[in-house]
Amino acid sequence: MKIGDKLLKELSKRYEPESTVDKKFGKYDLTFRTDKEGNPVMLFIGHRNENGRITGDRFTTVIARDPAGKVIKDHWDAKGRA
Repeated sequence: MKIGDKLLKELSKRYEPESTVDKKFGKYDLTFRTDKEGNPVMLFIGHRNENGRITGDRFTTVIARDPAGKVIKDHWDAKGRA
């Protein structure tokens, strides 16, 4: 699975810091964890089962910052099935 532009736009928003967010995105269920600044850093996408767990794919983000804290680049890496 590949992360599309619409999902990237959703993941570029800020959320509650250091929390887990559950959302519905089109036909998929999303669960992501945020860092201390509220940026999503780990994403589970797929379909939620009766236990509340996502069956699908797992992604993590890599964020490179300069010494001043400005984001130089960031991208999402596929980490396999969840």
